[in-house]
Order: sequence, then C-alpha cells, then structure tokens
Amino acid sequence: MKLLKLVPDNTNIDFMKVRNIALILSILVTVASLVLVGVRGLNLGIDFVGGQMVRATFSQPVGIEDLRGKVEALNVGDVSIQEFGDGKTYQIRLPRPEGPEVQAAAIISKVRTMLQNQYPGVNVGAGEAVSGKVSGELARDGLLAITLSMLGVAIYIWFRFEWQFGVGALVTLFHDVSLILGFFALTRLQVDLNIVAAFLAVVGYSLNDTVVIYDRIRENLRKYRKMQIIPMLNLSLNETLSRTMVTSGSIMLALAVLLLFGPDVIFGLTAAILLGTFIGTYSSIYISAPILVWLGIKPDSFLKVEDKSANLSAGDGAVV
Repeated sequence: MKLLKLVPDNTNIDFMKVRNIALILSILVTVASLVLVGVRGLNLGIDFVGGQMVRATFSQPVGIEDLRGKVEALNVGDVSIQEFGDGKTYQIRLPRPEGPEVQAAAIISKVRTMLQNQYPGVNVGAGEAVSGKVSGELARDGLLAITLSMLGVAIYIWFRFEWQFGVGALVTLFHDVSLILGFFALTRLQVDLNIVAAFLAVVGYSLNDTVVIYDRIRENLRKYRKMQIIPMLNLSLNETLSRTMVTSGSIMLALAVLLLFGPDVIFGLTAAILLGTFIGTYSSIYISAPILVWLGIKPDSFLKVEDKSANLSAGDGAVV
C-alpha cells in the first residue's frame, strides 16, 4: 500500500524569500503583544494574586450582569466573574478578607447561600482560597521556571551547536512566549498555574522543532561547503518540512478537538498550547533559521583554518 505523503519529496519552497517581511511582521506583533500586556495587564487567577474563588453551575442560562449585581449586593468586596461558554457555568472570584480563616469561610458560605436561594437547582462547588504570601511565591516561582527553561535551552543549544544557534533559539522562544502573553492580555482569559504549565509545554515543543531544523542545517553545512547560505537554509527547511507538518498538524488537530469539546476548566490551557504550537511552527521556520543569516553565518563559518584552505584549493563539496 502506498503511504500518504503530506509533503512531496521534491518540494522546494523558497521560505527565505519572505524572511524580511516575516521579520518585520514578527517584530510588530511582538512589540504589540508586550505593549498590550503592559497597558491592559493579565487577568491573573487567585494562584498569583490571592483571594477566593467559587464555581457555580446553574440549571439554565443566567445573565452575568444580573449575577454580578446579586453578588456585589452582599458587600464582599470587588467581584470578578468569568463565564465558561454556555451561560450556565460561572467562576466567581472574590478578594480575600484580612483576618482569620473563619472570616474567609463565612464569605464563601454567604455567597453559596445567596446563590442557592436566588437560583434553585444551582450547583456550587467548594470554595478555594490562596493567601497573598502564597500567591506571591507562586508568581515568582512560575516566572522563574519559564525564565530558567528558556536560558537552559539557549545554553544547551550553544554547547550542542554554536553560539549563533543558541541566540537563535532564545530569540525564537522569546517571540513565542511574548505572543502568547499578548493573546491572554487581549482575551482576558485567566492566567493561573495551568497556564504556566502551558508555557513550559510550548517552550519544550518550540525547542524540539528548532533543534530538528538546526541539526539538519548543521549537517548540510558540512555536506555542501560551497552552497550559498540562503539556498542551504531553504534546502534544510524543505527536508524537515514533512516532519514539521505531520507533528504540528497532529498536535493541533487533537488540541482543536479538546478546545471545542473538552471541559471548560482546561480551556485556557488548551488554547495556550494550541496557539503556542502554531506560533512555534511558524517561528522555527521564519525566526530560528533566518536569524542565522542576520548573525553572519556562512557555509565555511565553522570550518577550521586548514579545512578552509583545503576547501578552497580542492573545491570539494557540492556546487549549487
């Protein structure tokens, strides 16, 4: 039986032709994402800002403003309410009061009693509470985990390949993380510890895709010593295109199904990984590879002096 090939063997796409356009687009979107995060901020969950949260599932759709008004009438402080798709499930977030634990429990009990009286048949989950001290530690540890993972990736690729490849990987990861942060600032989806896990998953996927392409580029640098760098990068990208499309396509297909039909509690996690997979695939082609050109890499950049002399005199390697 003949195997299905998503990418034909003779595929020869000129990716590098639009590298400058892709660079400008990536810079604009990255800057816009960072500005958006700075201006609007992120909708941080109680994992990071502290507070209390209770989830309520109603028997029929409920207007969010009507629900907000009833909760605010309890005088429990600033209320943040997030809807989960169907108009029946809401997450109610409340500030954590100063004082003993019993006071926080009393507020949750007050909200639960009001919901059960005003909305017969409502299912109110258990309340969750995170102190300000714990939330600060979680925010610091989450940021530290993402930062160290990115630096570790750059250092690994630096030693595995050369420093130019490490810089390329770090820029690629910074681009990916910035765009996902911009997405959360724009959509106001809640950022909690699940999203930190999504960021780490995206960093891992983007690294894997980048390393595969870099490994092929380095192999071709040794194989085609007289080929110009732009055709060599195009060749390497086309040779790994089938693997990239199959891997990214299968992951995004599974995530799309999970996003549409999965539980609401992991909606943000799924959306972050799905978007990160798409961005990571784009950046591994149009960021990690072209940046080698901008860093001045040539076919003979990593040859020893004696190898360069022998190459010039003998004319070895393929000529393109």
